[in-house]
Amino acid sequence: MYRFLLTPRWLGYLALTLVAAAVMVFLGNWQLDRYHGRTAINERIDAGATMTPAPLRDAMPAPTGAAGSVGPAPAERLTWSRVTATGRYDSANDVLIRGRTVDSTVGFEVLTPLVLADGSAVLVDRGWIPPIPGGGATVQPAVPAAPTGEVTVTGRVVGSESGGGGVARRDGKLEARRIDVARLAKQLPYPVTGGYVLLDGQTPAADPAFRAVPIGHTNNWQNFGYVWQWWIFAVMSLVGYGWVARREARRRAGLDGPRVPVDRAAEPAAAGPATS
Repeated sequence: MYRFLLTPRWLGYLALTLVAAAVMVFLGNWQLDRYHGRTAINERIDAGATMTPAPLRDAMPAPTGAAGSVGPAPAERLTWSRVTATGRYDSANDVLIRGRTVDSTVGFEVLTPLVLADGSAVLVDRGWIPPIPGGGATVQPAVPAAPTGEVTVTGRVVGSESGGGGVARRDGKLEARRIDVARLAKQLPYPVTGGYVLLDGQTPAADPAFRAVPIGHTNNWQNFGYVWQWWIFAVMSLVGYGWVARREARRRAGLDGPRVPVDRAAEPAAAGPATS
């Protein structure tokens, strides 16, 4: 009954089905890797909320190049860990990151280089501020001054962002769309650490005009759902091939021929109950 499966036509169907199933299994495995990666990020975020801050250099090595260079990026396993550092803010090189949203309002994140004792600096994300009322999302806001003198900061280690175009200086402040540490470092007069610090707290205290930048967990369960979706599709494609092949085999064997309709009108009427 199933010799037709060895014909070129049906062998082609089988090849297409196997390729489709293999691609779907691959996509499912890819989503599984993304699920594990995002789960690890969420676990680091949760662990960082309660950990004791470590020295900055335990997470991000000191840069060794000349002014404008950038140091090694923090290891992935150390991102979102808490660190502490002491230095002096360089307010002359504040960085405004525009287009950042908090509670559905588009504003700015303000980064200020913290110059350390070794002459290098680390960018500190001091927080979010709203735009000037009625000024639009691209008008520079009034940035609260950073404390003068020695400052000790505590915050989370965050890796550099990618993309977002270039860096421009306007009205004495650097502006960018993304926190690309390597691009920002080229505008600064000292070597810069390869990641930045998202501020949790500092001494002296930060200006109350800043709002803390929320740390969002990644949606890892969405990826987990995609894993099962692709794997189910792979199984369905194989089951579908088997169902079509079985249907064709039954047709060739004459088992699924058209049925003769039953003429109910030609059947004798059932005898009614006897009457007296």
